[in-house]
Amino acid sequence: MRANRVLVDRGPLVAIFSARDANHARCVGALDRLAPPLFTCWPVLTEAAWMLRGRPDLVQKVLGMVGSDLLHLLPLDGTDAPAVAALIRKYRELALQLADAALLHLANRERIETIFTLDVRDFSVPRTSLRRPLTIIPEP
Repeated sequence: MRANRVLVDRGPLVAIFSARDANHARCVGALDRLAPPLFTCWPVLTEAAWMLRGRPDLVQKVLGMVGSDLLHLLPLDGTDAPAVAALIRKYRELALQLADAALLHLANRERIETIFTLDVRDFSVPRTSLRRPLTIIPEP
């Protein structure tokens, strides 16, 4: 288990591929400083695809990264559902979406302490199973 593993959320995935996104340069710069691979899950890819729905070419680029040296999917199955639901319940004041709760669960399960996200609100409050906040990249 490597200590420098990084989870990636929807925001940076969209920003990296969409030059029109206000956070494009910021996220590309942050990506250049991260050691691949980054890790994510299907709920995050679903959100990214929805955000890029008017640009099927960009959705294809995001999906084309999966399994490459840059982006790996961490598996989620039925045994993960209770833990994801528990996180949604625990942090109900944040109104966590499924993808955010899935990433928090993966952070706990995989002992990953860093997340590449633009969603500072949803990821600065929760603590990992090690009782520490996630390190957010790029810095808020």
